[in-house]
Amino acid sequence: MTATPISVSQGSSGKHRAVGFMLAAVAAGMVGMAYAAVPLYRMFCQVTGYGGTTRVAVAPSERVTDTSIVMRFDANVSGQLAWDFKPVEAKFDMKIGENRIANYRATNVSDKTLTGTATFNVSPEAAGIYFNKIECFCFTEQTLKPGESVDMPVSFFVDPAFAEDPNTAHISQLTLSYTFYPVAGKQAATAAKVPGNDRGG
Repeated sequence: MTATPISVSQGSSGKHRAVGFMLAAVAAGMVGMAYAAVPLYRMFCQVTGYGGTTRVAVAPSERVTDTSIVMRFDANVSGQLAWDFKPVEAKFDMKIGENRIANYRATNVSDKTLTGTATFNVSPEAAGIYFNKIECFCFTEQTLKPGESVDMPVSFFVDPAFAEDPNTAHISQLTLSYTFYPVAGKQAATAAKVPGNDRGG
């Protein structure tokens, strides 16, 4: 009985196809992980308060303390987004545990419709885990028509546990800071850099 010879070229070709499929799968997995990394990191920061990232609350605060704190508000814009962006009030006093609303105002100073998205943090960083947002313009992308101006509210409270934590009990003021960036692929054209952007509010 004579065995049928196996072509070396056929076996080699099959191995090459298998390796090719494997490499393609690895590449696809790496691309998927790259896209998932940003939202996963953002979720991690919101849960832990890492880097001064605020948390998202599902309901308003139910307890207000007698301890007051000064809230300051900061606004910045990327030089690639032709918006004017600033807080309506630069600061106000509030009670820890009190539910408050702060407003920012954004104006598109270009002749094009522009879409932006905001990053945010609270300083000092140790307070991030106690700063709770209920509603915020930063949760979604914002689109402004040429010359359009809108008020952008954020509803928030500082968890009463803030005043009981030895790491934060001594803090007398917090700063809530936002920076708007253009959303890639959603601009009609690259906006000209606006003098005065990338400034504090």
